[in-house]
Amino acid sequence: MDLLVDGNHTAVTRFILLGLTDDPVLRVIFFMIILCIYLVTIFGNLSTIILIRISSQLHHPMYFFLSHLALADIGYSSSVTPNMLVNFLMERNTISYLGCGLQLGAAVFFGSTECFVLAAMAYDRFVAICNPLLYSAKMSTQVCAQLLLVAYTGGFLNAFSFTISVFSLVFCGPNVVNHFFCDFAPLVELSCSDTSIPAVIPSFSAGSIIVVTVIVIAVSYIYILITIMRMNSTEGRHKAFSTCTSHLTAVTLFYGTITFIYVMPKSSFSTDQNKVVSVFYMVVIPMLNPLIYSLRNSEIKGALKRHLEKKVFS
Repeated sequence: MDLLVDGNHTAVTRFILLGLTDDPVLRVIFFMIILCIYLVTIFGNLSTIILIRISSQLHHPMYFFLSHLALADIGYSSSVTPNMLVNFLMERNTISYLGCGLQLGAAVFFGSTECFVLAAMAYDRFVAICNPLLYSAKMSTQVCAQLLLVAYTGGFLNAFSFTISVFSLVFCGPNVVNHFFCDFAPLVELSCSDTSIPAVIPSFSAGSIIVVTVIVIAVSYIYILITIMRMNSTEGRHKAFSTCTSHLTAVTLFYGTITFIYVMPKSSFSTDQNKVVSVFYMVVIPMLNPLIYSLRNSEIKGALKRHLEKKVFS
């Protein structure tokens, strides 16, 4: 049952997710593509975490944060992808009211944590390039742990605000969510209660996180760019900039798609466009991040090569 009648009040107990398409052929094709992407995501990010843990050459703050970025990517993708894959194979895509709130909370938690981790990685590069003599002191184990604590705490608080807001909404009419997961905006549109406060609090929380992390990243790279331009050695400039390209690529992809989602004006086509972009930043980007860092980082490629050689010749 999708509706529960209690006296004169009818409450929604389940939601119907419209998904990406109704075409049965496309559903099978999308299932195969997204399943492959998800398997690569899990394998790539787990491999990154394991390689960083077992390679003493990678026991540096940058790779410490990278391992937690990989963990956030696994959680971010896993919050929506398995349910989406199941729904491709089912005639009616439904999710419970509780499951809907928890899915949104998990997606917001890992997405917010990723924002903080990307900001921490930008700060790490700033210290390494602009204050190399103080790097060991400013990026000590204790400092890294504190930055990570801020990341997970901020992610939890943001997820808590979204989850509480969803559970404070009353749904007593339509229960069809025009998305492939329980996104916040479509749920607010379905609510029959006052949405002014429940909609403002999560928007303020999420907006604050995006603004703060973007400022940290932007300021860090402004100082990095100034420092690189002042270097006399061309080789030194190239080496300094090469350590930032992977992170800049990941930041551009992640924040670029989020900006497209929330800045793009609403139109008759915006819902379908948002679905496509949501697939990209929730499913595809978590797969791309380990590839970006492994293909453009000589230390990771070197550590992987050494461990593969040990396996072959042992």
